[in-house]
Amino acid sequence: MRSCLFLTPINLFPGGNVHVSKYMRCGFVQRMCTQSSGSTSSTKPPKGPMPRKFYIRSDKYGEMILSSLASLPRLGTGAFVLGYHFERDSEGFREYSDQLPTSRPAKPLEVYEFETCPFCRKVREALSILDLDAKIYPCPKGGQRFRTKVKQLGGKLMFPYLVDPNTGFAGYESDDIVKYLFQTYGNGRIPFALSSGVVTNITSSLSSAMRLGRGVMKRPSVEPFHDLELWSYEASPFCRLVREVLCELELPYLLHNVARGSPKRQELQRITGTFQVPYLVDPNTDTNMFESAEIIDYLLSTYSAKAGVDAKLDVSRKPRPTGKETEPL
Repeated sequence: MRSCLFLTPINLFPGGNVHVSKYMRCGFVQRMCTQSSGSTSSTKPPKGPMPRKFYIRSDKYGEMILSSLASLPRLGTGAFVLGYHFERDSEGFREYSDQLPTSRPAKPLEVYEFETCPFCRKVREALSILDLDAKIYPCPKGGQRFRTKVKQLGGKLMFPYLVDPNTGFAGYESDDIVKYLFQTYGNGRIPFALSSGVVTNITSSLSSAMRLGRGVMKRPSVEPFHDLELWSYEASPFCRLVREVLCELELPYLLHNVARGSPKRQELQRITGTFQVPYLVDPNTDTNMFESAEIIDYLLSTYSAKAGVDAKLDVSRKPRPTGKETEPL
């Protein structure tokens, strides 16, 4: 079996102190949602603290150690794009790929998954290696926004489930999805880390065990009007913490993969003036920010159901519209 049917959580993500006063209240978030017209990355200066390389906030030491350990069994798979190279130049050194196709899919792929699923990880690693963007529809256990849609689309409640609107492909089974991705958007050769059968599955499961059930169970949350955007890559322990919270809150987002060697790293630097991930863009509140700990505080204080009862009332008055603004499910 190569897709997750069941994963028992060991422990629920322990909530930290959320500085609600630093961010907009949920009721205001929902009112702002009707004014936002798109989900393109902003070129305005990021809100929140300025990015600091490898900075770990004091209350996140434990989480960061566990998140870093979760990368070890997979030996950093997803940290580098296909055909990664680096060379010295006048500014130090340049990272690039000589194997990524120049043509990219016109529309982002759509992935239904949950963060700690070991089979979903394999698909995310393939997306990171191939430098592919994807719309992520989180399906944590107990979630109601997208899990039922997977069964409607494919007939089974299994994860991961991939939809490629560019070719019409849709299917389960992580190995089949990985094979499809490398045949369609790569050179057809699957890296050993993703093609070693039981070894791949065991090491991916070990990575999941390191996270002690994070990114598995849903938290009550307010549904955003527009999808968020996250600049990230699979092997980063900082990005993993943010993706886990996005999954638990069932917040759909456009994932921009920027593994080492990705040309999109220059794009992010052009947008923000620097490069660091994770980087979150929320068109619902006109927020864009660095620093994983601050992003997590923002997500919890903005979209957690505990952040404000009035948000639920706004949602009931303003249902999600139909048409192009909704998720292409």
